[in-house]
Parts: sequence; C-alpha cells; structure tokens
Amino acid sequence: MSSIQSFYFVGVITLVSSAHVYGQKKDKMNVLFIIADDMRPELGCYGIEDIVTPHIDRLAEQATVFQNAYCNIPVSGASRASLFTGVYPCYPERFTAFDANAEKDCPKALSLPECFKKNGYYVISNGKVFHNITDHARSWSEYPWRVYPDGYGKDWAEYNKWELWQNEESSRYIHPKTLRGPFCESADVSDTTYIDGRVAQKTIADLRRLKEMKVPFFLACGFWKPHLPFNAPKKYWDLYQREKIQLASNPYRPKALPKQVTSSGEIRGYGKFTTTKDEAFQREAKHGYYACVSYIDAQIGLVLDELERLGLAGSTIVVILGDHGWHLGEHGFWGKHNLMNHATRAPLIVRVPHCKGGKAGGVVEFVDIYPTLCELCKVPVPEGQLQGKSFVPILQDSEKRIKEYAFVQWQGGYNIVSERYSSAIWLKGDSVVGRMVFDRQSDVAENENKVGSVSLSEEIKELETQIRIKKLQLEK
Repeated sequence: MSSIQSFYFVGVITLVSSAHVYGQKKDKMNVLFIIADDMRPELGCYGIEDIVTPHIDRLAEQATVFQNAYCNIPVSGASRASLFTGVYPCYPERFTAFDANAEKDCPKALSLPECFKKNGYYVISNGKVFHNITDHARSWSEYPWRVYPDGYGKDWAEYNKWELWQNEESSRYIHPKTLRGPFCESADVSDTTYIDGRVAQKTIADLRRLKEMKVPFFLACGFWKPHLPFNAPKKYWDLYQREKIQLASNPYRPKALPKQVTSSGEIRGYGKFTTTKDEAFQREAKHGYYACVSYIDAQIGLVLDELERLGLAGSTIVVILGDHGWHLGEHGFWGKHNLMNHATRAPLIVRVPHCKGGKAGGVVEFVDIYPTLCELCKVPVPEGQLQGKSFVPILQDSEKRIKEYAFVQWQGGYNIVSERYSSAIWLKGDSVVGRMVFDRQSDVAENENKVGSVSLSEEIKELETQIRIKKLQLEK
C-alpha cells in the first residue's frame, strides 16, 4: 500500500471512529477559510465600482472588511507558509520564495490546520492552500485534495500542462522557451471545465458531508485564480466592455524609486505577451484579471449559498483573502514581487456570526490570522511559536487598533507599513543600499519617494529604527 493510499485508509477509519468524539463538541465554531491566488483588493466591497463581485460583496456586508491588511512577503509559497505557521519570513533563512516549504523552513512549527486538528476539529484542504500539496500534508484529517494531485511545485512546465487552455486558438500562442500558452483565454465553457469550478464543487460536497458528520470543522478552499494565466469562462469576460476598463493612472516609475524595486517578470513567460507599454496588452490583461476575479466570486457564491442552505452559516466563521497583492499597470508593473503597496496589500474579509462587522482601518498582517482564529474558536495556541497578534478586538469593534504597523520583507528589503507611512530599506550586510518612504496621507498612489524630504526627516529616522529593531528580533 502506498503512503498516500495508507493515509486515505487511516483517514477513512478516523472519519468513522471520530464522528462520536467530534459530535460532542457542537458548541465549537466552524471555519470556512477561502484563499485566492494573486487577488488584490480589487473588489466592489473595497470601493472598486468597475468590477463585478456580488457574492463577496454580499458577505462583506455582514463582515469586517480590513482596509489595511498586508501579507508578510509578496509571493505565494512564502506568504502561505508564514500565514499557516504564524511565523514571519526571515531573509534569507526562512520563507523567501514562491516554492517555500513550511515543514522544511520551520520544522518545529505546528501548522494552523494541525493545531485545530489536535483540538478536536476535522480539517480539510481543497485546491491551492499550502503552495505545495505535500507541505504539512499530515496536518489535515484527509490528504489534501487537488484536481491534479501531483501538485503545484517547482516545475512550471507542469503547471502549464495543468492550466487546460480550452480554445484551439490558444495553441497558436505558445511561448518558445517556457512552452506556456497565452497569458489569457476566454473560452465558451462551463465553470467546471477550469480547475476552480471543480474546487468549489468539492468544497460544497465536503460541506454536505461535514454537516452529516456533525463535527466542528476547518474547511480550507484554495482557488488558483486570478493567478496567471487569466483563463476564465467567456461569460465572465462578457461582464466587461474592454474599451471602458480604466487603465492605471500612473503607469510610470515613481520619482527617486530605488533600483531594488522592480517589476515581476512572470507575465513575460506566457505566450501572446508583447510589451507592458502596449495599451492593447494592458486592456486585455486587465480584462482577463477582472474576468478571473468575477469567476472566483461566482464560485465563492456557490460555496456560501450551500453553507447557508445547510444551516451552517450561523455557526461558521468565514474568512476570504488573497495571498498578496498584484500590480495592474501601476508604475508600469504587472505582478507582485516588490514592496510597493499594490504588491503587499491584500483583501481580508472576516465574517463572524453575531459580530457587527464594518470597515476596519487598523493595520493587520497575515501572521495575525492564526492567533485570531484560535481565539475565536477557543483553541489554545502553540506555546512560544506565534509572532502575530489576535485582531479579535477589531472584529468586535471595527474602530479598534491592535498594532502600529505591518512588517513586510522581499529579497533583502524590509518594509514597515503604517496607516500613514510606508518605509523600506534594503541592506547589504549592515549597510543601507536603498531607501524609500511614501506618505500615504498625501500620496496614496505612491508616486513620489520622500526619502530626501527635510520635513519628514525625524519620521524617516524613526521608521528606519523600527525596521532595524524588528529585523533583529526575528533573527534571534
């Protein structure tokens, strides 16, 4: 019997034998944890009028919508590893790249799902939750489920095979080096033709099963979109008129931006790409991103409708987030992989039954999610591990604050983001080789680096001091 088969066999025995034990804990809150890849706060509930996201917006009306939520590193694997361990990245030792593996980088950490499992929860992973399917696989009550079970790992050529471009025309746009298809596709197919439609259906089936089991559950649902390539059923493309899509108002590099801030080269590895300066490309790419977000919104709607139909909504905490941000042409950037606000700020929406909700302006970061869910569900946290802070006070009162800033890292760059300032330094040894400071009060679009501002000299000095203190704390 293979290790995976034996895992499933044990999982079935556990499922049967644990039903009685789990059933004794009906008072525990459930958790439905929905994470989308590369989804920035480009949603109706974040004030974006041009995008069509009715289902997420509907949940947001009953939830706390965090206006200043930040990932701790703007790349999927590392961001998720940090989130699910409650431990900050630490360059270059821990959680630094897209293929970060939490078990290898932080082997003593108890993952969030395992913490819940040890405390009586039945925990399930569908789709892209951890970046690699094998990472903390035994943290779950069942082996993590994906449409293609060999996972999403280091081999990007494999990812190309899995994307399932549906149009015959797409085969004409194969990138000669990466062998990937075009960066976007509109195909007249059903929602379940693409992967995320099947992730939603598996999650719905699990909700029904968990309802029958009468167990407290932590059900994670990871959607691949709106990650590249921007492939979505045609009906979601048809929600938008391309010529009316608003392009970035600042497609230029900010004044005095340090050379360390660059654009991601990710989109250049797909077929049909021309140049980011081409308006036709910009419109098609943003159209594709919007179509993918609307496609994911529809899948989330199906899952939330089933949660309601089953009578589970009143006992289930719902979390919706993107794993980091994504540039859509701002500053000429397309992608993540830098310390600008569009790469690091992410949507975070948390609906807790019987909590009022509202728009929260206080800063939170992804390492805060683990302790928050533990507090809400009365699950004891692992001693000495978690580096974040519970934001339950904000869920109870959206005007509250729990911290002054978020701490974000990217390849030798260290960034503090407060409600007013974003300050970053790049270090080579102990020497500063790059600096940037944005005053978000006067320059929300981050168009001018204020690092040389005389009027902000004291604030800049204090921000840099805080960065160095935080960095030293993490290196201990």
